[in-house]
Amino acid sequence: MSVLPLVFTSGWASGINAYAVVLLLGIFGATGVTDEVPASLQRTDVLLVAALLFLCEAVADKIPYVDSVWDSVHTVIRPVAGAVVAALLAGESGSLPELAAGAVGGSTALMSHLVKAGTRMAVNTSPEPVSNIVVSTAEDLGVAGIITFAIFHPLAAAVAAATLLVLGLVILVFLASRIRRYLRRRAQRREERRLAGTGSRWPHD
Repeated sequence: MSVLPLVFTSGWASGINAYAVVLLLGIFGATGVTDEVPASLQRTDVLLVAALLFLCEAVADKIPYVDSVWDSVHTVIRPVAGAVVAALLAGESGSLPELAAGAVGGSTALMSHLVKAGTRMAVNTSPEPVSNIVVSTAEDLGVAGIITFAIFHPLAAAVAAATLLVLGLVILVFLASRIRRYLRRRAQRREERRLAGTGSRWPHD
């Protein structure tokens, strides 16, 4: 069977939590659950680094505003990770050119990352932190569930990932006003800090 469904699903999941994808695929490969995972993702050092970074993301992703900063930093990291994982999966199976797999995985990861980042901006317009924790936990469980599902039922998992991606894009359109509100607040805070810094340089009587 072509590895394309697994490539697509891993790309979608990488846009949400790339470290979880690398960690889960590596564990599934190392434990013999699947033969689709390349040896490079099963290495102990890769798994340890992925686990450490996953824990860092699990904490940062649940703190209001810190999550958006984390997302900004990962705007490049997640699509690149999605492309690399996809290319490695394609190289292991030999059923799909690595360049094509990288393009699918990277572009899918970028789209799901934009949905995640935009949704989190909208959530951050709410003053309480509970919504961040709930959304982040749901994302983590969703990534774990769909990657596990993809190992055993790759085509069905790809259909589910595509449905979630389209649904996320639709929701993002409806949350556009909240996202603009978040961006205005952030710009206002930056201006207030700039003015405060300028004022502190004036001599005091």
